[in-house]
Amino acid sequence: MIDFERKEHYGLSDLLRIVALLRSEDGCPWDRVQTHASLRRSLLEEAYEAAEAIDRDDAPLLQEELGDVLMQVVFHAQIEAERGHFTMEDVVDGVAQKLVYRHPHVFGGTMEADTSEQVLVNWEALKRKEKGQRST
Repeated sequence: MIDFERKEHYGLSDLLRIVALLRSEDGCPWDRVQTHASLRRSLLEEAYEAAEAIDRDDAPLLQEELGDVLMQVVFHAQIEAERGHFTMEDVVDGVAQKLVYRHPHVFGGTMEADTSEQVLVNWEALKRKEKGQRST
């Protein structure tokens, strides 16, 4: 048994620790042997189940399914942390950086957007610039 304190409420840092413990030497044999390839199908299935909850407009089900999607993201990030490539913190930083960069109309910048259509036009232009592309 792993030394672990059960709580009435868990946060994101707890989830990260739980997945790391599951993948540890004293953790779960199944979790330890998983790879990106072995988890690929589960990632897709969880995303589809979240989409189905959205289609049903079922908030409790969506909460559950988003948790399952998040668990998949954390699991894949943990595998890469073990490999020394990146951590969940890097994933979070990357998406936060992207959101700030692609929303200059909110966070300051030269692009303005008064409509959702203009936001999408700007988003695609910034995405192309970010990726070094010249055309769509």
